[in-house]
Amino acid sequence: MKITDRLEEIKVMRDPIHSYIHIEYALLWKIIDTPEMQRLRRIHQLGGNFQVYHTAEHSRFSHSLGVYEIVRRMLSEIPSLVQEVSEQEKIVLMAASLVHDIGHGPFSHLFERITHKHHETMGKEILLDPSTGIHKLLVQYDQDLPDQIVSILERRHPKKILSQVLCSQLDADRMDYLLRDSYATGTSYGKFDLERILRTLRVEDGLLCVKESGVHSIEDYIMARYEMYWQVYLHPDAKSYDILILKLFERYEAIRSKRRIEALEAFYRPIDPRTFFKLDDYRFYTIVHDLQEDRDPYLSDLANRIMNRRLFDWVREPKQEMINSIQEKLTRRKIPLSIYTHEERLLEDMYLPYTERKKEEEIHVLDVCGKIWPLSAKSEIVKALLGMETKTCKYFYWQKISEES
Repeated sequence: MKITDRLEEIKVMRDPIHSYIHIEYALLWKIIDTPEMQRLRRIHQLGGNFQVYHTAEHSRFSHSLGVYEIVRRMLSEIPSLVQEVSEQEKIVLMAASLVHDIGHGPFSHLFERITHKHHETMGKEILLDPSTGIHKLLVQYDQDLPDQIVSILERRHPKKILSQVLCSQLDADRMDYLLRDSYATGTSYGKFDLERILRTLRVEDGLLCVKESGVHSIEDYIMARYEMYWQVYLHPDAKSYDILILKLFERYEAIRSKRRIEALEAFYRPIDPRTFFKLDDYRFYTIVHDLQEDRDPYLSDLANRIMNRRLFDWVREPKQEMINSIQEKLTRRKIPLSIYTHEERLLEDMYLPYTERKKEEEIHVLDVCGKIWPLSAKSEIVKALLGMETKTCKYFYWQKISEES
């Protein structure tokens, strides 16, 4: 088998964002069918956000296909990019786009806070582990293929343009999740002109650039990301749901030395690819459903809150007097503060719409004379965004007062 082997006919899949997903190469079609890829159907794309935006039930699987489709289009519609990469490099990059999120656990990024293992690290282990289905498939085509894919995902491939297409400030990953998450949540915050961006992208001196005439569409894209973070991804009620899950694990850790619950132990064993494969949203919900009847009253209550959306109340930038008052009321009712209150601090520069801290992460603009500029030199909006003050935003969560009686 050769990496460049084509299917007898192009396969297509319907998609609400891109109309169709087109698969031409046999390797890519087989990647989609691997157990590790199919598992992504059982991982919510937006973690707990579907508890706020009721239609946000889409999966990491659909997002991965969408990222692939944008990459495929870039590799066929941007002439200077077509000239820059070989057919084999093109296929390896498309394969990387399909598997870029293969390391996500239950509820996506929330899982990382529980296991202290980043999804990119887990994805690398899955791709390189000889026992996984995806690894076995890849090495049938090329023994070095898993390493080539990982090098793109880790941004260390010798041809930097490959990583820029998939992992940069202007990449297929962000383009798809902004459009897809906006669509799925029924909001307009994440919308931008994808077609215009694709038409104005160029490769110059090995860098992915946007023509100066496309700067306004890039500004819209950057603001779409900013608005989606603060209106959707960091929605306080969605965070409240995530906090319930974190509190459940904190409670289990508090009693774990005296009592082990086998179902929860799966999250504490060394998370290798074989163990990880069994962890998805479905399994987590089965565990939590059963924990509603656990003999520990706090585990039982937290499980019930998760299953029935009994969220904590919250306030942004609370005064200390308010926090003290809430804590006193909870304490009088013998409600443990460590379980039923939580402070969350967000360092806002983590979610700034644009940064130039790393030169290789800049968005580059190609002017009419062929000179490359940083985006901030060509956009007054971006220049202003770079001057935004960095501050910490504090939220306080607690069990609703109405539930205390």
